[in-house]
Amino acid sequence: MSNAVHSFIYLASQSPRRQELLKQIGVRFEMLLPAPGEDSESIEIPLPQEKARVYVERVTLAKSAAALARWQKSGLPWAPILCADTTVSLPNSPDGEILGKPVDAADAARILSMLSGQIHEVLSSVAITVSPNEKPIQLVQVSKVEFASLSPEQIAAYIASGEPFGKAGAYGIQGLGGAFIPSIAGSYSGIMGLPIYETQLLLNRAQVSSI
Repeated sequence: MSNAVHSFIYLASQSPRRQELLKQIGVRFEMLLPAPGEDSESIEIPLPQEKARVYVERVTLAKSAAALARWQKSGLPWAPILCADTTVSLPNSPDGEILGKPVDAADAARILSMLSGQIHEVLSSVAITVSPNEKPIQLVQVSKVEFASLSPEQIAAYIASGEPFGKAGAYGIQGLGGAFIPSIAGSYSGIMGLPIYETQLLLNRAQVSSI
C-alpha cells in the first residue's frame, strides 16, 4: 500500500443518504456513476436461496469491480473507490429472508406487512478499493430493528408518501419510516445505508484524509 495520503475518494453510489453521511465525517468525494446503458440493476438481483450476508458481500464486490472498470475507461486520476450495499433480512420469511426494494405499491404493502410487528436485520456492506491492483477490503455491519405493528391504513398512507420506493425493506429510517421504529440495536447510519464507523476504518486503511 502506498504511503500517499489521498485527499478524496470516488463514490460509486447514487444514494443521497451515502453522500450525506460522507459529508458528515468530512470526506471529499467525486461521483463515479454508471454510464448510460450500463446494467447496474442486475447486480442487485438475489441468487436463489442466497443468504443476506452472502448477498450484500457479493453485491458490494460486484459494484466495486464495475466501478473499477468504469474508472479504467475514464482517464481520471486514481483515488480509492468506495462502494456499499444494504439489504433488509427477515429470517424465516417467505421471501427466503432478503427483502429488497419494492417494485410497485402492492409489493411495498407486502413487504411492510411482513415487517409489521417483527424484529428484522439490516445488513450494510462497505468496501474500498485501495489501489487498482488490489482486491477491495470489505466490512459488514448488522443491526437489529424493531418494527411497530402497522394497520393497513398506516401502510397505505406511508406508501402514498412515496418514501418506500428505492429502499431495501420498503422504508427509510431517516424519514417518515422512523416513526415506525421503537428501537434499534446497532448502527443508525448503517440502517441508512453507510455505517460510519466501519467506513472510517476502511478510509483509515486507505489513508484517505478528511476535511
